Amino acid sequence: MEHLRIMNRQRAYLDYNATAPLLPAAREAVVAALDMPGNPSSVHAEGRAAREAYSRARDAVARLCGAQPAHVIFTSGATEAASHVLTPDFRMGRAPVRLETLFIGATEHPCVLSGGRFAPESVKTLPVDANGVIDLDAVRAALEGRGEGQFMLTLQLANNETGVIQPVREIADIVHAVGGVMVVDAVQAGGRLPIDIEALGADFLFISAHKIGGPKGAGALISRGETFMPSPLIRGGGQEKGHRAGTENLAAIAGFGAAAQVAVELLANVADLAARRDAMEARMREAAPDVIIHGVNAPRLANTSYVSLPGMKAETAQIAFDMEGIAVSSGSACSSGKVGASHVLKAMGADAELGAIRVSIGPHTTGTDIDAFIEAFAKINARRLARLAGQNAA
Repeated sequence: MEHLRIMNRQRAYLDYNATAPLLPAAREAVVAALDMPGNPSSVHAEGRAAREAYSRARDAVARLCGAQPAHVIFTSGATEAASHVLTPDFRMGRAPVRLETLFIGATEHPCVLSGGRFAPESVKTLPVDANGVIDLDAVRAALEGRGEGQFMLTLQLANNETGVIQPVREIADIVHAVGGVMVVDAVQAGGRLPIDIEALGADFLFISAHKIGGPKGAGALISRGETFMPSPLIRGGGQEKGHRAGTENLAAIAGFGAAAQVAVELLANVADLAARRDAMEARMREAAPDVIIHGVNAPRLANTSYVSLPGMKAETAQIAFDMEGIAVSSGSACSSGKVGASHVLKAMGADAELGAIRVSIGPHTTGTDIDAFIEAFAKINARRLARLAGQNAA
């Protein structure tokens, strides 16, 4: 009965960094595409209609990323896009090019930490400071001492757990000065930061549909040009100019395009989102003066708070919030259900075993949602203090 009571009451969804709720425009685009019988590769009228919808989505995603539509490769998501581009095997026109080393930040998403198609011994990790910002001096030293051969460096524009924004352009300039390839994970930036592949200095970047209010199951790898390209991950037919084989997931991609159009418009609301996030954090400090807000002294996404309560494990807090009708995360959604220390907190020198709760709001988060979160936060904190007092008394 308790389970039914909780599921039937109004809940507050504060986990936009895991998945943003599906936008009405994206839902409409998905349904319209599902009603199209044609294959985008077919030449008849039905196929041409499907191809037109596909092209509109490509144009919208390209605009979101400041790229050319011809440079957008659709994938099943950001993880596939990362696995596609994180490879030692490239081609410059028809000539093969081999990359020897992959450099990654210590706080990267698991799909980058895995190293893609690079051998484990070829992957080198770069440190971050206490706020989770990449250490520029360490980058310079690592690249200068890398040895022979070409290399790639991959970095998040914004961290998925802390929301910390990295100095991507500065890193890209360092990478290009010594002939490297720069890849940017822009997954969390859509609708929250301007994305421009040229301004970022990225050779490649990748994004995901469901982080910006599109459907799950679509993503994109975007390149700066078409001459220097990674070897295909999925081979077969000639879809995506031979870069990614397989019949296109038209419904998901159409929804992706619709969400990309909205994501550009959402940038106008970033200042308001930051003000609401800051007010929420101030109320958390009032309720629990010892609360730790990770990355607070660095530039962060306007919607993200990553917080720890001393003496309380993140998994315990997440369950407690869920029982109060509040949806939050205890780290990357891709790692949910796995008990273990946060690699992000560990890299920052924080208490990785304790973990942290990620609260990520969005344009549809209401004042009522935040009030409900703060009420639950105060209750959970009161129970924490009572437990710690009991332990001290014993």
